[in-house]
Amino acid sequence: MPVPRQITSYLWPSGGRHLWPSGETSELQSHERGHLVYAARGVLVVQTEYGTSLAPANRVAWTPAGFPHFHRAHGDTDIRIVFLAPSLARLISDRPAVFRTSGLAREVLLALTGPHNYEGAGYRGSALTRLHRVLVDELREAPDPPLQLPAPRDDRLRAIAERLHENPADNATLAELGKSIGASARTLSRLFHNELGMTFYEWRTQLRIYHALVLLADGHDTVRTAYACGWANPSGFIAAFTAVIGTTPGRYRSGL
Repeated sequence: MPVPRQITSYLWPSGGRHLWPSGETSELQSHERGHLVYAARGVLVVQTEYGTSLAPANRVAWTPAGFPHFHRAHGDTDIRIVFLAPSLARLISDRPAVFRTSGLAREVLLALTGPHNYEGAGYRGSALTRLHRVLVDELREAPDPPLQLPAPRDDRLRAIAERLHENPADNATLAELGKSIGASARTLSRLFHNELGMTFYEWRTQLRIYHALVLLADGHDTVRTAYACGWANPSGFIAAFTAVIGTTPGRYRSGL
């Protein structure tokens, strides 16, 4: 189904669907129930105090109840929303995260948010509960770590993050970045590990994948995306992208 250039929304008690044009951003919001957000088309970014959750078409984003957040669409985006009861929400995570969607999870998400739901003939009662439980079970069995770009709080790390967001192709080493902000590579390495739970190079790869998803959603090809995001050659980009996302950039782009 083509996504229109204007915003179209459908909402019902257990979920909703939004059709957004590329670049659309929601207001800062929070909900009384935790919710899953799935981009059946396009790339969705969920921003919280913990950082940026990246939700391409083979991932589903989870935001627990009460977490302020906003969404941003890259590429014309078909957003599907499923609210969960507290008894199921506590089985997923108490922090925002993004999980791989299995084939079954995808079909359940689409069934729970298809046209019959906003036409008054959607799932209710025990049928709704069973589908929600299947969906939660599938997410708990997801083999991948969450696709998350943590937001640094330390001023030195924030300065590095701002520089690399502005130019993801920047190949400066951690020592070179440290000189520009008056910190040693050893200090910065420790901060990345203690504050973000990953090495600098792991974090920079996540940041580059984030920018690559945005560029691919905006119609750029694999070669241009690879160089724009800092890879020395397309083959290196394809390998890194496939390792993180689970499919090649070309196949991913063709499915947008």
